[in-house]
Parts: sequence; structure tokens; C-alpha cells
Amino acid sequence: MPEDTPSPSAQFATLLNAQGEAMREFWSQFDTIFDTKSAPQPVQNWNEMSKWADNARHIHAMWLEFIAEKTDNTGAFTSSLDPAQFMLISQGWAKAAPFDAEATQRFAEDSLKLWQSVLGLNASDDAEDSAAELPRKDRRFNDPAWHTHPAYALLHQTYLMLSDYFVSTAEHVEGVDAEKKEQLAFATKALADAMSPDNFLLTNPVVLQRTIESKGENLVRGMRHLIDDLKRGQLTHTDSSAFRLGENIAATPGKVVFETPMFQLIQYTPTTDTVLDVPLVIFPPWINRFYILDLTPKKSFIKWALDQGISVFVVSWKSADASMKDVVWDDYIRSQIEAIDHIRQRLDVPAVHTIGYCVAGTTLAATLAILARRGEADKVKSATFFTAQVDFEKAGELKSFIDDSQLEMIGQLSPDGYLDGRYLAATFNLLRGRDLIWNYVVNNYLLGEGYPAFDLLHWNGDVTNLPARWHHEYLRDLYRDNKMVVPDALEADGTPIDLTRIETPVYIQAGREDHIAPAESVWRMTRHVKGDAVFLLAGSGHIAGVVNPPAANKYQYWTGDSAAPTLEKFIEGAQEHPGSWWPHWLGWLQEHDATQVPAKGKRIPGKTKKDPVIEDAPGRYVKTR
Repeated sequence: MPEDTPSPSAQFATLLNAQGEAMREFWSQFDTIFDTKSAPQPVQNWNEMSKWADNARHIHAMWLEFIAEKTDNTGAFTSSLDPAQFMLISQGWAKAAPFDAEATQRFAEDSLKLWQSVLGLNASDDAEDSAAELPRKDRRFNDPAWHTHPAYALLHQTYLMLSDYFVSTAEHVEGVDAEKKEQLAFATKALADAMSPDNFLLTNPVVLQRTIESKGENLVRGMRHLIDDLKRGQLTHTDSSAFRLGENIAATPGKVVFETPMFQLIQYTPTTDTVLDVPLVIFPPWINRFYILDLTPKKSFIKWALDQGISVFVVSWKSADASMKDVVWDDYIRSQIEAIDHIRQRLDVPAVHTIGYCVAGTTLAATLAILARRGEADKVKSATFFTAQVDFEKAGELKSFIDDSQLEMIGQLSPDGYLDGRYLAATFNLLRGRDLIWNYVVNNYLLGEGYPAFDLLHWNGDVTNLPARWHHEYLRDLYRDNKMVVPDALEADGTPIDLTRIETPVYIQAGREDHIAPAESVWRMTRHVKGDAVFLLAGSGHIAGVVNPPAANKYQYWTGDSAAPTLEKFIEGAQEHPGSWWPHWLGWLQEHDATQVPAKGKRIPGKTKKDPVIEDAPGRYVKTR
């Protein structure tokens, strides 16, 4: 690299400074953008000038009102939020980051190619031709405005080059252990996404053009969206007013037939004349609301299962409050056993089929191990696991949030004995920050666009609180220390947990693109249980890989040798099938008992006075905030 060429870290720090100042301008000096003395040109007449001035005053008034609400009696702002601080903090890493000679040489070569390609553009060239000449492609910069003007082409291409360079450097840094390297790589990717020039008003030509065309009305709407989100402490993804629980979402008919301080048990009304003798109980994760499996009728796994002739029960967990400050994992395991026993008694059956989704699947594995140790394994006919982990060695990017300092911080966020679900939602959003954070910053705050009515995003934003003590122990013992796969290293309800005692038939589903429970991590359950295990790899991720109804005819799934020594070997010999995996699961379930019985008596909840019920589905707990 020539001596007079700034070092990569210096160039990166310069970009950080520019982005940080742009972000500060957006947040803390929002109103000055529409100072009538420097209104965006061209202003054609006094009517347009008046419109600019009105919008400027509107933005200014909204912001001052919000600041007044957040200012204490001493005049101090009650929030420590400064969105540009992470830019400043990151500069220290940028200056100290290790750069090997090969990477530096590659950076210099890429820089030269970038300048050559951008300087070769003509502003009058066709946008598609201009884009084709640029060395890097990214869907965030697909709009022709990023390509037709050399300044914006240089800006976004420099950003993409620097991002690639720093992410690659973080992934290949030497002298740190694997876990720290993963954390560094994750943090670098997250920072790179945050710094994208499309996230900021002053560096996004699409937003600037929209602002000129609308006389600033987009920023008025954006300011309203921003203030609403700041007040609720959560990023909005969808039009929440479009959905009403029990009416057009979570609307499958049923009754709450049992409840405890931990959960409500919902039994759904059968839709067929006969049903499988063995009922099914679904344990959804208490990290989210249960109705991910009961969205609109076309997407509802619960309704589909009813239509296949299955008696379906679902546990609706209570969102934590201060009364649950002493709740631990044992309480969730006891709750699963309690639900199983209640269903067995209610329908007078010896066993049930079970499904555990995500963390509730992890807990179901512990439940099965405890029942086996107690000689009660026959209470469960089969167990199905949706994207559930028991071996956390390869638990993916979430492990970036699990070290001693992170655990200490989480403890500080839970002074009342429970963790506000908004913190957890922010963590999951950060795993896909480009799609679930910055995309909405651009669309809703900068472009001022409205929110779509999307049931899945509505569910995603319907957060639940978690018992702080349980959450801390779960992250420490399972994610950090991986004790669950060590026989008898953990115990619950007075019984040691040994997964190798599980001989119940299990069906293990994983998502090929799952970033929360990676397929490799889910696969490892096959290595720890002793019963017949069927592994299935579904297309898509943690949600769409599960919620994939046959009528949608989307994605695919793979079946193969579940006894293969590794996931890679499974994939090598697997057979791909188009569409939903649900029918495959149903066939597996019926293999274990296809006996049919009439759908009458207590198979129809609340039909007679002799069967009193608590309330209609979806119940109170799912509505508790």
C-alpha cells in the first residue's frame, strides 16, 4: 500500500465518523433538516415554501413534546440513549483490529478496482448498465439512485468493500479462542449492518428524493412512527390494529379446560367424527405466544391437526410478572408433567403424544428423561421436537450473548424478578438486524411508509416476559456450560436428568436456515437419546420451517438415514421432497397407534354441564401483557 494512502483502519474510522454524525443529525437535530432557511431545493413557489415550513414545525413540535415527556424536574433527559455512541465505541476496535499483510494487500487492490469502476461511470448511463459495472451487489442498494450518481455509487461501494474486509478480518483473527472469534465476527457483522449508508437520511439518495417530492411529509410520518416506538420501547413491524385474538388470529374454536399459575390448558373442538385414540399435547415456547401454531386458518398447524382427526391440546404459558420471580426450570418441567397427567385423566387414556417447540422442546427432553427415571415413561406415546436443542455446543449466534458479562447485564435488566420481553425481542431481531431492524428504520422512519398487516410479524412483536431466575440458569447451565448432555449433571424436581434413558420414539425436525436453533445443533439430539429417532430437515428457518401448511405448497424437506454419524452424512444421502413435511409427520404418528374413537363426550370440551370449562380459547393468559 502506498505510504500516502490512509490505512484500512483510518479509512474505516473516517466512515464511522461520517455515519455517526449522520445518525446524530437524524435523532437529535431532526427538526433542523426543515429549517426554512435551508429547505431542500428546488422550491417552486410560496405554497411549497409554506408546506416545507408547516412540516418543519410539525416535526419540531412532536420532538419537543416527546423530549418534555422524557425530561425530569432537573431538566435532565431520562434516557441514556445516544444512537451514535456505538459508532464511537467501535472506532477503538477499528484502530486496534489485526490486519495481516495478505488482507491489507487485498484491500488495496479492491480499493483500486472500486475507484476505477466508479470513476468510469457516466451519470447519464442506463442504471442497469451502471449497476452491472460495479464490483459489489447488495439488495439494499438496488434502487437506480445508488448507481446513476458517482458520489452515491462510491459511497455504497466503499461501504460494502469495508464491510467485507472487516468481517473477513474478524472471522480469521488469530490468537483468540473459537468462542471469542465467533463473538467478534457477530459483533462486526452487526456493526456493519448498522453503518450502512442507506440507514441514514443524509446518505440515502432514495430518502432525499422522497423528501423533496413530498415536501418533507415522509419525515413527519417517520417522526410519528419513531416517537411511538420510543414510547413503547419496541420496534414496530406490522399494523397491530389489524389483528384481534380469538377473532381473526388464534381463532380455532376450543375451551380452556385447566389452569395453574404457570399455564392454561386449551382443548380444541374436534372437526371430524372420529379421532385418534391417543391425544396430542403441544408445548410451545414461553418465550413467545402459543398462537404461532394457530395464526390464520390457512396457516394454523392446530386447525390442520384437528382436520386430520387428532384430539389437540395446547399449553398457553403465562407471561412472567413479579409473582414469578422464584420460578425455575423445575417449574416448567412439573407443568409439562401436570398437563400430561391432566389430559390422561380427562380422556381416560394411558398415554399422550407430545410436541415441544424450541425451548419447550428442550424442556420436553428433560421431562422425558425424568419420567423414564421414575418408571413413568409409558405416559408418553411419542415425542416430536420442533427446532429444539439439547446439545448446545453448536448453538449458533445466540451464544454471542452468553458470557459472564452478558449474564450480569441481564441480571441488571431484571430488578423485579422478570425479564421484560422487549429485551429478548431486540436480541432476536439483532440476529437478523438487516431484515428486522434496519429495513424498518429506512421504510418506517425515513421513507415514512405505513405498516403492513402481517400475522407472523404481529405474533413476533407480541412479546412475553420471562422469569429472571429461570432465564439466568437456563443460559448458564445449558447455553454456556452445556450440562444437559452430561448424564446427571443437572436435576429437576429432585430427579437427575440423563437423556440416554429416553427410549420414547422421537421425531426431530430442524430448519435448514435456522439461525436460532441451527440444524447442526438440533441434529445432535439423535446422538443422545436411545429410542427410535427420526430426523427430518425442513426448508427455511425457525418459524417458516415449522409453519409450512401443505396447501401453501412452499419449501421442501429432506429425509434420510437418521442414524448417520453426522448431519453432513445425513444430507449427502438424503432425499428431497417438495412442499410441507406435515403429512410425513402425520404418517409417523399414525405408525405408533392408528386406533380411532368417536369424537364425543369429553373429546368435545364443554359440550355438557357435566364438563365445566373455564373460558373460551384462546384464554386470558395469552392476552396478558
